Amino acid sequence: MDPDPDPPAKGYRSYGTWLRAKFGGKRVFKVIVDAGFTCPNRDGTKGFGGCTYCNVDSFTPVLPRSLDAIRAQIEQGIARARENYDAERFIIYFQPNTNTYAPVDRLRALFDEALSICPDEVVGLAVGTRPDCLDAEKIALLESYCGRLVVDLEMGMESIYDTTLATLNRGCTHGDLVAVLDSLAGSPLNLCVHTVFGFPGETRDMMLAYADEINRFPQIRFVKLHHLHIVSGSILGVRYKREPFKLFSLEEYTDFLCDFLPLLRPDIVVQRLFGIADWDLLIAPNWGMKKVRIQAHIDGEIARRGIVQGSLYQG
Repeated sequence: MDPDPDPPAKGYRSYGTWLRAKFGGKRVFKVIVDAGFTCPNRDGTKGFGGCTYCNVDSFTPVLPRSLDAIRAQIEQGIARARENYDAERFIIYFQPNTNTYAPVDRLRALFDEALSICPDEVVGLAVGTRPDCLDAEKIALLESYCGRLVVDLEMGMESIYDTTLATLNRGCTHGDLVAVLDSLAGSPLNLCVHTVFGFPGETRDMMLAYADEINRFPQIRFVKLHHLHIVSGSILGVRYKREPFKLFSLEEYTDFLCDFLPLLRPDIVVQRLFGIADWDLLIAPNWGMKKVRIQAHIDGEIARRGIVQGSLYQG
């Protein structure tokens, strides 16, 4: 990952700023691909039902869900990104479910097919997975694309506490993630970890401690920060409807981020500050705003308070 010597314009290292610097000011857009993977926590290998907060449809746009062929998904995704966002370059993002949960030959065929579409405009590959579905052979496959593309490997950290992960039926431990991170020291892959704030039983101090854990791995280059939201079709959604529990309001979550970002290592790029779900799937919290207004609210408060990512980091 190329260093950015300038102070962050938004008070944190935003992904959009990083992409523009990396690709010479070009507008870069992620195109989501659903390759039909499942998850070992759904198919019985490790468990059934998946993580209690998960409904795959809640984070997969309608277009990939409605198309079968990878080529059709990518071609239509690129066309839509060009039309709606003036996108000029594209990152192919294998997102739904566990995208390394297959033999290496199968993964190679899928990735090669996807990257053969619009090769002059595709600048990156992003793969979302679980830490317990990676091994040396799969990591080597992903690294083999690094010479010509930016390659992001995204893994769910979710919580750093095994007691929370067990309650969530996560099917893997924080130690599983740490073991993979250790094996990726010095890797050319851009490693991104995904966290969720607001799980029942975790205090503010417990959540702020995520920053210290992320900071100790120099190989973590990106983060996605989410608040817990409850969606239909998830086990947690059923529980919440029966017995609601405390969730972040927008003001509370913004306040939390203003405490969290100064603790986060200043070189880490923040790909996302919050999560969203389709209105028809979202149970709570409903902040009553579209994504762009939520982003503006959070960015505005960060600027108003003079928050700077890493200002309290002691490396």
